Amino acid sequence: MNPLLDELLGWLRIPSISTGGGSDADLRRAAAWVCERVDTAGGDARLLMTAGNPIAYGELRARKADAPTVLIYGHYDVQSPGDVEAWRSDPFEPEIRDGRVYARGASDDKGNFLPLLHVACALARENALPVNVRVVVEGEEESGGEAIAAWLADDEQGADAAIVFDSGMVDARTPAITVGLRGMAGAGIVVRTGERDLHSGMYGGSVLNAAHVLHGMLAAVVPGPDGVPREDLREGRAPVADAERASWSLLPAGDAVIAEVGGRPVAPDAGARYYERNGADASVEINEIVVGEPRTIVPAVARASVSVRLAPGQSSQAIGAVLERQLRDAAPAGADVDVTMHYAEPALFGVEEPVMRLAGAALERACGVAPAFVRSGGSIPIVADLAARGIPTIVSGFALPDDDIHAPNESYRLASLELGEKAARELYAALAQL
Repeated sequence: MNPLLDELLGWLRIPSISTGGGSDADLRRAAAWVCERVDTAGGDARLLMTAGNPIAYGELRARKADAPTVLIYGHYDVQSPGDVEAWRSDPFEPEIRDGRVYARGASDDKGNFLPLLHVACALARENALPVNVRVVVEGEEESGGEAIAAWLADDEQGADAAIVFDSGMVDARTPAITVGLRGMAGAGIVVRTGERDLHSGMYGGSVLNAAHVLHGMLAAVVPGPDGVPREDLREGRAPVADAERASWSLLPAGDAVIAEVGGRPVAPDAGARYYERNGADASVEINEIVVGEPRTIVPAVARASVSVRLAPGQSSQAIGAVLERQLRDAAPAGADVDVTMHYAEPALFGVEEPVMRLAGAALERACGVAPAFVRSGGSIPIVADLAARGIPTIVSGFALPDDDIHAPNESYRLASLELGEKAARELYAALAQL
């Protein structure tokens, strides 16, 4: 059997669930599995115990003492399988069907990440590793833990570059490198306008209504009919490089992307500007509103969640302060307003930076097709943290939409696993030039 596939099947059998229903013993076993691979390849590995799940950490030495250092990041934790009856096979007994391996974690992130570890270990055993490799695999990515951020904040060793295989391809042939990730400024809002709900006939029109107050606050921050946020919530966004914009022509049409998920464009040009709007601009969304009940009352309490996705170049603290001020200024006297903010920074790596140019050429050699440089509308906190440390990070991977990540029957193509192995070899060779 293919050694890489054999390793993957073994790792997938460990039910390392971090989102509820898993066990600490299995999480630790999945982390120890990573350390064992590093140790048997002649490296040094250990479990880093945290307040949450352990981090698997290891170091593999290059054949040359003065070689650059590359940090590879992944996560061993997985989502719960959900309704087991919806699976065609046991989610933790991997099964190969029609050129795919089916199991929870097959794509996210064990199958995607493992080629980076496997190739590094194989080269180290042959004394042929062209770069020093630092291996960092966490167990809280699916559950929003903070252990990895704390580790990185305390790390003094650093790296010349990092590789994160936790992303996907443009299509089954075309690889992608994610050079931009959005950040977030989120607000949890609680409005209180009285001690209790009141009878709308007796008191309506004479007392503050928490639903009305919240509605007015939200109206102050939601975008206009074109979906574009207020200008002060867009401040600081970085321009898009010409080379990056040119690569967007390799991507599916924005209208098709929206239609594929059953969405309805917010404005006539939303599809044409999809990649600009969802990678290089800010967006504002009301995520939740909780208020009242189906009785004729004047609600005393209303709650909502609002998030601003931040474009690269923006500051979460600065935009968060603008958002909070807009919300509070829209509330009338007499209303008690509590706003709880949370933040995540955006990240951006220039497509002309040496690491990105080397990575682009390496992926083209591995896949036979030049990669598209893309931006993600979402956030990967560890990537933003690496960017803040000045560590250029190659965010790539070989997942596809039909891998059914987080859903029943999650799978990963054997062809994607093979591409990951080829890409890892090419990337290590290319980054030795740093």
